[in-house]
Amino acid sequence: MKGFMRCAFVLVIIFSAATSANAQQGKLARASKKFNQLAYIDAIEIYKDLVAEGFKSYQVFNKIAEAYYYNGKYSQAQEWYGKLTESYADSVSDEHYFRYAQTLRAIKEYDKSDEMMQIFADRSGNDFRAKLFKENPDYTKVEGYRESYYTVNMIREMNSRYSDFGPSYYNGQVIFASARDTGSITRRIHKWNNQPFLDLYKSTMKEDGSMSPPSRFHRKVNTIFHESTPTFTKDGKTMYFTRNNFTDGDFVKSSDGINKLKIYKSRLLDKEKGSWSEAVEVSFNEEEYATAHPALSADGKTLYFSSDRPGSVGLSDIWKVAISGDGSFGEPVNLGKPINTEGRDAFPFMSSTGNLYYASDGYPGLGGLDIFVTNPSSEEITVASLGEPINSSADDFAYIVNDTLKTGFFSSSRNQGMGSDDIYRFKQKEKPEPRCDVDVLGFITDAVTKQPITDAKVQLMNADNEVVKEVDVNARGLYRFSLVCSENYVIRATSKLYYAKEVIVITPAEPETLQKDIELELRLTEVGVGDDLAKLLNLNPIYFDYNKSDIRPDAALELTKVISAMKQVPDMVISVRSHTDSRGKDDYNLSLSDRRAKSTVAYIISRGIDANRISGQGYGETQLVNSCNNNADCTEEQHQLNRRSEFIVITQ
Repeated sequence: MKGFMRCAFVLVIIFSAATSANAQQGKLARASKKFNQLAYIDAIEIYKDLVAEGFKSYQVFNKIAEAYYYNGKYSQAQEWYGKLTESYADSVSDEHYFRYAQTLRAIKEYDKSDEMMQIFADRSGNDFRAKLFKENPDYTKVEGYRESYYTVNMIREMNSRYSDFGPSYYNGQVIFASARDTGSITRRIHKWNNQPFLDLYKSTMKEDGSMSPPSRFHRKVNTIFHESTPTFTKDGKTMYFTRNNFTDGDFVKSSDGINKLKIYKSRLLDKEKGSWSEAVEVSFNEEEYATAHPALSADGKTLYFSSDRPGSVGLSDIWKVAISGDGSFGEPVNLGKPINTEGRDAFPFMSSTGNLYYASDGYPGLGGLDIFVTNPSSEEITVASLGEPINSSADDFAYIVNDTLKTGFFSSSRNQGMGSDDIYRFKQKEKPEPRCDVDVLGFITDAVTKQPITDAKVQLMNADNEVVKEVDVNARGLYRFSLVCSENYVIRATSKLYYAKEVIVITPAEPETLQKDIELELRLTEVGVGDDLAKLLNLNPIYFDYNKSDIRPDAALELTKVISAMKQVPDMVISVRSHTDSRGKDDYNLSLSDRRAKSTVAYIISRGIDANRISGQGYGETQLVNSCNNNADCTEEQHQLNRRSEFIVITQ
């Protein structure tokens, strides 16, 4: 009987485990289906339930991060991108490192963002965004907008606790999209962000500058699904706008099960009554791809829009299409690089002066979507950020401007608003007389390895050798000062492990940018046989991914210090000794530590160190630095002390 009961008990355990696994796989399938249907809120909830049950995988962490990212919830997105890169560093795509960097910028963790951008740039090769990052060492500095020429105010009369965005000028009014709840019992909820579907609203601009309370736009235009981002012809008789693919009363999906956005056109029927015709879709829409955010040129002969159709550079691009005299359309043309990037480029607006304003997260910026300006008809196209306060660490987009009045509107998800997205009004100030400033920037690097010295401090001293300012370098070893023209300065770089060095800077008489890189020599005057370079060089722990021996990017940064020391002292020979904690089987730990020691040795040799000067051995758990053996009850911090790499000097 006991044998029977024991077998029965084991069968119950096996059956329970199989049932639990099947339940988790079912949840995973439901979550993936919700994600693919763009029902991100529902997908997040199911994925997080799985994590709470102990189910963890690359797919789950990635999908949660992506769902938050697409909803503009950057604080939550960076948390899950962090989990993703910590647990599955080798599997993370280049694009996800870029998005992780963007989310970190959105919460103003700039140094950590730079670290992720550096990994992205190192891995992604010829990606346009990687090139921009490498070429512009301090991309938070906005070229061409050295001072703030804007005053910005949120318009309380127009905004709600829901999403309000995408303003457009029309006949003394501003037409915009809103998800506000008007009390209708038939209002549908969009699973992307758990808000009601968007409708178009109108608000009149009063003489005192205030806005009237919004009211719905015409019922022939608004439906039970999304309508947004309208644009109007100069005579006010034709409008184009974005809507879900809603054809003959049917909610139409593409072959992958997604309802794509399309551009629709409506004509004014009665100006006094404000009535419009039934909307019809434009001929250049695509069933399988999104076509959205229309914007007319000043002469009404070209329609700009955003799309992810074939021929796009990135996730979505700015396109244009010619409008003939009879209202028909030509073939869509992609605006190409450098206007479009590998990221998201959307929400175009053409000003009366021919400038194109649009939102992009493909250019390094302040975080999320930022607003940029360019002139697409110029011979040499340049793209410039509008800078603060138009841009912020949140999403900033849907910018429109009245060039005559020098006022306009834009949309933003910044924290100061009333809802998830809000409409802001801006006014351009008169530009002040330009000040004569000289930007001085540079990298503080190791003189031998050329790698950045990330703990360096840089002092700026005036002609009397008085310290005017002191800054810490960023994760790439970069410093930056703004100096006065025609003055003498001294810049001094220091680091605990290096000799200090000074350079003299004589600023020119005209505004200019000077690059003054400083190389520091490692200070190793007291190294002796038996010393551990890890301690002398104050190395951070050399981390490896679980059950792996590959050199991670963060470990590579630490190993450059060892390489520099060995190049500075050419007769020094060292032994790399890798240790584990006591958890796991003894023989496994010994084998794993040996692989890691030899991987470390191979990396250092690959960077120019003679193989006769370095050896490596794994010691597993045989040389614990505390009493945390197999049977000890120790904290994670105590175990961490045993997981270490030593770089012992054998001869000097």
